[in-house]
Amino acid sequence: MFKVDVDKDKCTGCEECINNCPASVLELVDGKSEPVEMDECLGCETCVEVCPEGAITVTEV
Repeated sequence: MFKVDVDKDKCTGCEECINNCPASVLELVDGKSEPVEMDECLGCETCVEVCPEGAITVTEV
């Protein structure tokens, strides 16, 4: 299982992570990306790679 964390101070709401996540783990909430389907996370770190602000981390739990 993986945990996705989004630094709300860094997130600009560009939706790159949302548009590129193969498991649809993230959604835009109040203009910021937020993990909503954490149990579906594949741990691929695509969201980390595409985030231009470096606002996302994925850790194995």
